[in-house]
Amino acid sequence: MNEYMLLLVQFLQWTELFKTTIEYCSQRKAFGKTILDNQYVHYRLAELQTEVECLRALLHQCVEQHVAGEDITPQATMLKLKSGRLVREVVDSCLQFWGGMGYTDDVIISRMWRDTRLMSIGGGADEVMLNVI
Repeated sequence: MNEYMLLLVQFLQWTELFKTTIEYCSQRKAFGKTILDNQYVHYRLAELQTEVECLRALLHQCVEQHVAGEDITPQATMLKLKSGRLVREVVDSCLQFWGGMGYTDDVIISRMWRDTRLMSIGGGADEVMLNVI
């Protein structure tokens, strides 16, 4: 279970990507206005941030239960499954807003896009997590 919790903490650190993406989108222009001026970009980032915060709240609850000595196997497994899927969704959406620049080695989004795939594999693949649940 500790392995799952560490993976989740790592995921939550990666959510800093929102700030970086917002900064970039506020400077990048297309069709005479910044990417951030596009309503869809605002809505998509808001949706993703909402999902991340829900996952963060569940993580905090699991940590409290774990510290209290409770068995959190089902919840930790669900968190591991959801975080692996959500982190890929977050990074993929942010990469879309970065455009072609997101594929260069000069920006962190390209590495995160590659590395986050491990979240659904390391510590037990999604299919294993589904079997545990």
